[in-house]
Amino acid sequence: MKKPVRKDLAMTGEVTLTGRILPIGGLKEKTMAARRSQVKVIIFPEANRRDFEGLEESVKERLDVHFVDEYEQIFELAFGYDH
Repeated sequence: MKKPVRKDLAMTGEVTLTGRILPIGGLKEKTMAARRSQVKVIIFPEANRRDFEGLEESVKERLDVHFVDEYEQIFELAFGYDH
């Protein structure tokens, strides 16, 4: 493709061989680290949505957070189009 991934994007987690996205631990710490690194867009597993919603507003503010459960969703967010 020779197209770089967005510079303001961060993501964490594991992708299974079938393309499913597995939940993560340490969501608050990872969110805070992303903010310190000037990240504006974060991709988290859908299974962690409740964890994120439970964070203080000061941790979540000014972040564009996306929750995904399949690899294709990550690809679209990272490169800006369907493969």
